[in-house]
Amino acid sequence: MGQTSIRSLLLSSDHLGRREQVVASTLFSLLAVSIAGLVLYGAYYGGITAFLLRSSFFSLVSAAAMMYYASQQAKSTFRLGFYLIALVALIPGPYLWNSYIDIIMRGAMSVQQDTWVFLALAAIVFLFVRLAVGWALVVLMGIAYLYAVYGYLIPGEYGHGGYDINRLTSTLLLSTEGVYGVPMGVAVEYIFLFGLFGAILTKIGTGEVFVDIARGLTGRIQGGPGLSAALSSALLGSLNGSAVANVVTTGTFTIPLMKRVGYSPKLAGAIEAAASSAGQIMPPVMGAAAFLMAEMIGIPYAEVALAALVPALLYILALMVSVRLEAGRLGLERDMEAGWQLLAKTLKSKSYLLLPLIALIGLMIMGKSPTQAAVIGIVVGLLISPWKQATRVNLVDVIASCKETLTNTLPIVAAVASAGVVIGILNLTGMGLMVSGLIIEVGNGSLWGVLLLTALASFILGMGLPTSAAYLLLAVLVAPAMTQLGMETLSAHMFIFYFGLVSAITPPVALAAYAAATISGADANETAVESMRLGFVKLLVPFLFVTMPGILLIGDSVSVVMAITLATFATVSMSIGFSGWCYAPLSLLQRLGFVVAAVMIAWPVPAANFDTLTVLIRLLGFVGMGLSFAYLYSRRSREMVTV
Repeated sequence: MGQTSIRSLLLSSDHLGRREQVVASTLFSLLAVSIAGLVLYGAYYGGITAFLLRSSFFSLVSAAAMMYYASQQAKSTFRLGFYLIALVALIPGPYLWNSYIDIIMRGAMSVQQDTWVFLALAAIVFLFVRLAVGWALVVLMGIAYLYAVYGYLIPGEYGHGGYDINRLTSTLLLSTEGVYGVPMGVAVEYIFLFGLFGAILTKIGTGEVFVDIARGLTGRIQGGPGLSAALSSALLGSLNGSAVANVVTTGTFTIPLMKRVGYSPKLAGAIEAAASSAGQIMPPVMGAAAFLMAEMIGIPYAEVALAALVPALLYILALMVSVRLEAGRLGLERDMEAGWQLLAKTLKSKSYLLLPLIALIGLMIMGKSPTQAAVIGIVVGLLISPWKQATRVNLVDVIASCKETLTNTLPIVAAVASAGVVIGILNLTGMGLMVSGLIIEVGNGSLWGVLLLTALASFILGMGLPTSAAYLLLAVLVAPAMTQLGMETLSAHMFIFYFGLVSAITPPVALAAYAAATISGADANETAVESMRLGFVKLLVPFLFVTMPGILLIGDSVSVVMAITLATFATVSMSIGFSGWCYAPLSLLQRLGFVVAAVMIAWPVPAANFDTLTVLIRLLGFVGMGLSFAYLYSRRSREMVTV
């Protein structure tokens, strides 16, 4: 908290000489502060045309990215090349700003100068994506460009007349349909801004307050450190929206604590990974894809955050039930240093550090835009930091927060730039609509068939792409097919959102689980499998969006209340079945009974459906769950009397 060393502003590199490191780091920090200033000004005051704001933002970020990746190069000639590329990356923003009126006057029709700038931009995007994300999006962009230019060679309905370099320049450079499209707008208006908000709050110590509150609430319960990890990681993750960042932030404290009271390294890492991934679905900040969703659907972000609240709470509930049952199965100790005294002490001495978050939520409820609320939240955080020496931040801390935010958002900006290219070409060629029709055809016109295909596609894309890029592509290609078959628009997008995020804990690319395994010392793949078992709700709840949209607060009050009630009981029953312990070890038949009861309670028909068969099935589910509980509790009581 606070008082960061000026050395933290240096780019981490084993290849730079002292003077070169200082110069490169200074330029990178200047770019980070400039980007933060641009984003804050645009967020609070507005007044900058979206096209100019996005193009200026991407020029600054891509130039900073080239500086950053230059520091990772061992050969001085390579570093020099990256520095020159950084200068080229700075050109499109000022060029478009200077030519803006002329571009409007000629109807965004490209001229020779535009074409050269576009070719430079395209090369920058390809290189940036390759370095920040990997080959998957590079290949996808390459295929998109080839399809745009040579689509006339494809016979039948999937071919087109072909588009030359001038048309591609007009679409991808001179409009908000390509690189500077909606995805880039979300990056500049929301993702960087809320990333900075989270970084500032971390600097002043709000993250530690969350950990202490979680320990105060759960610490004295059996397995309390695991529950504390689940709750604190979910709370902190709601600020940064990144599963991996959350693991390395809270996991360094919670994983050793869990191991100390008896959790195995594998289980400790799995709990932290599953809990950290909750941050991507937990309001008020959630993950980057949530901001993209609001823009894609065309509804206020506050509505998306509110709709996501109940599913996120269900996920955390399932996780905490599983963690508590694991603690009982292992007979773990309690965290005797935690409890109500710690909670009271934390609230008394540090509760003021929650004011920025309270301000953010309060202002959004009062009708302020999320961007303005975030700017005010940052200001509130900086204003309250001097209240105590331990939370005081200085100018270096602020610059370090800008640098950290920029570094963390580089992969996201690269992903949205490439997604903008692919989406622009899909819209230009009309392929997006054709793919939706093809999906419906492959799914045999069945919503459930399309859902299974979508879940599989989301899962596969989530393995190789950042969640924001995976969501964007599926939102364009698949969501229209789902809504065409009768699914609510918000439900369809939330379905894609959830399955794109689940890759954080599912092999073979479970980044959150791998990060946790590094801290815990367990096998990475075993940790991933265990975290998937604990976080199973992420795989099941999305299907409830179809039959029970009430958990997204869609529908009348009866539907909403019924959906939340049924989903809660089903989640608890399913958690017990997956855990395999409740007062005592469960047999395979008993575990299956809890799972079947959960399915019957959440029977796949609308929540407010009261026909005789549905009521009977759900009633049997409740009875089965209740009888299983009663039997297990009575058996435990008899065993305690015997002892």
